[in-house]
Amino acid sequence: QVTLVESGGGLVQAGGSLRLSCAASGRTFSTNAMGWFRQAPGKEREFVATINWSGSSTDYADSVKGRFTISRDNAKSTVYLQMNSLKPEDTAVYDCAARPGLSSTVAREYPYWGQGTQVTVSS
Repeated sequence: QVTLVESGGGLVQAGGSLRLSCAASGRTFSTNAMGWFRQAPGKEREFVATINWSGSSTDYADSVKGRFTISRDNAKSTVYLQMNSLKPEDTAVYDCAARPGLSSTVAREYPYWGQGTQVTVSS
């Protein structure tokens, strides 16, 4: 069992930055690949970023490459999403997820999810 709690969302102007955090408890954090996904109103959930158990491998959606950075601190059982140069189209509920084993860009392959945190970017 893994429990995930996100924080760090909020309202920011276009061009600004936010850092989301996802704290894990339960199963050993370092054994899990982690991912960030987002869902805007009226749209499907979409992949944002993922990181493997050691942090040595990452992957990003094309829409956020060069602006977002995923990282993890296994000593703190926490994964982060640093979001820079935010755009209004980044507005969404952001969810973190955990998956024992390999990292994945597919949401349905993650069995553990947080409750989500709202990110709103104004023009």
